[in-house]
Amino acid sequence: MWGLTVDTQKDAKPSKQQPMTFIYRKCLTENEIISRDPIRCRECQYRIMYRKRTKTGGF
Repeated sequence: MWGLTVDTQKDAKPSKQQPMTFIYRKCLTENEIISRDPIRCRECQYRIMYRKRTKTGGF
């Protein structure tokens, strides 16, 4: 309209997936998981976990 153009490809930042740290309930091991990783402990194969920042369970 006013002769201004915006290059959206130039201004867009690539999204980086930052890992979240989880503590598994059975063995209390801390694991970092990215969005496409399987939700399973590498040590005991357990699937119930807590986010590290939560205070549930006294962790």
